[in-house]
Amino acid sequence: MEECLKSVDLVLASGSPRRREILEQIGVKFRVSVSDVEEKPTADNPQDFPRENASQKALAVSRKDPSAVVLGFDTLVFLDGRPLGKPKNEEDALAMLKALNNRSHKVITGVAVAHGGELLAASEEETEVFFRNNSLQELKEYVNSRDPMDKAGAYGIQTCGARLIRSIQGCYYNVVGLPVARTLDMLTNLKVKV
Repeated sequence: MEECLKSVDLVLASGSPRRREILEQIGVKFRVSVSDVEEKPTADNPQDFPRENASQKALAVSRKDPSAVVLGFDTLVFLDGRPLGKPKNEEDALAMLKALNNRSHKVITGVAVAHGGELLAASEEETEVFFRNNSLQELKEYVNSRDPMDKAGAYGIQTCGARLIRSIQGCYYNVVGLPVARTLDMLTNLKVKV
């Protein structure tokens, strides 16, 4: 298995442009094969959702492409232990941002690696994010920018959503959607050369 993994392609089971940019930024060679798995809760504990969803995505792509090493990811924002996914519409986005405003919350990204239709490893990274005390006008302007609409928790730390944030504790890249150190450590432990 060790020699096999060194010689295979690395596949990202995500259509996220942000995840692609991070892998390109750190010099990882990969190709994209978007998973068709519907993101839904499978675990009893909501904080396990990201790891479970990442695992399902990696496995789905790995079954179609068994010779590749497949990376799956899933990111959720948690406020008071409750998961916040992507907003359904502008009103939902504003409600999420108002709930996050002037508070801290957790961002958890699940990371999974699959090969040959089998899950080799799954883990998660957690970062605490602290929002500024933003005015209602600032929150509305951000929603009007349309930036929050495809992002868990209705904000992007790597875009103009950075204006909403006072500080973070933990991995910045985790908040964007791909925890770099966690991902590289998992691949290294599996003897996958990137």
